[in-house]
Amino acid sequence: MTAVKPGRISLYLQLIRWNRPAGWLLLLWPTLSALWVAAQGFPGWHLLTVFTLGTFLMRSAGCCVNDVADREFDRHVKRTAQRPVTTGAVSVKEALGLGAVLALLAFGLVLSTNAAAVAWSFAALAITLIYPYAKRYVSMPQAVLGVAFSFGIPMAFAAVQGGDSWRFSAVLSAVPLLAWVLLLGNLFWVIAYDTEYAMVDRDDDLLIGMKTSAITLGRFDVAGVLLSYLIFISIWAIALMGILQSAIYLIAIGLVLLQALWHGWLIRKRQRDDCFKAFRLNHWLGFTLFSGIALSYWGR
Repeated sequence: MTAVKPGRISLYLQLIRWNRPAGWLLLLWPTLSALWVAAQGFPGWHLLTVFTLGTFLMRSAGCCVNDVADREFDRHVKRTAQRPVTTGAVSVKEALGLGAVLALLAFGLVLSTNAAAVAWSFAALAITLIYPYAKRYVSMPQAVLGVAFSFGIPMAFAAVQGGDSWRFSAVLSAVPLLAWVLLLGNLFWVIAYDTEYAMVDRDDDLLIGMKTSAITLGRFDVAGVLLSYLIFISIWAIALMGILQSAIYLIAIGLVLLQALWHGWLIRKRQRDDCFKAFRLNHWLGFTLFSGIALSYWGR
């Protein structure tokens, strides 16, 4: 079997955004938050490892699929013109092959949990594959991304509270209403930070006919981002307030709100660099919320 040359490995790492961890951290923090809530505290090293590695692997696989789907568009966008698939440095076949391997590795991790989590993983995969093409047909593709980036939440509940029965009713009941409420809230967070991301490329996207929330919202983009943050914070605060009943969680919510307001200040002039900075810093917002949840269970 032919060994993969070091130069190819470098290209593959570039393809999966190895040097940009903010992307997979945006998926990780809400997933771990849900895991802690579902387990009512530390979920154990096994589930922590499964969901941490699984999040990284699935985000990396998603990058492969996304870059293949967008390869013709990306060459017209300054920020994405040098991506490996766009330049031809990595072939479509290679990118899809790498994505498939990463997805299979993630699936192998899920197989070590239970039937409910495995069943829900197929829905998560389907949404991951759909999102790259939503940008062609949906005026707010960030909402589709919001579902994809939030699906670790019901999967976390399924892994903790589900069983090994494959019955449809058992799979459904493994994910309580609380998980779907948290998913809805997280969806608005994704809309907020991905709109900031879309504001970076708005001029290029308008030229190539790509649909984004930044274009759809127009001059209400900053207001839309701030409203999305507010909805996200409100849903999570209300949904978990009765469960956590902790001053630490209230402090965390307050810090999350302050960060959201700061992001609104950063993007107010719609400058590319400031919008991209706001997007990149969102993982700290997610970390703050997760820390408040995890510390609220400390010592229980």
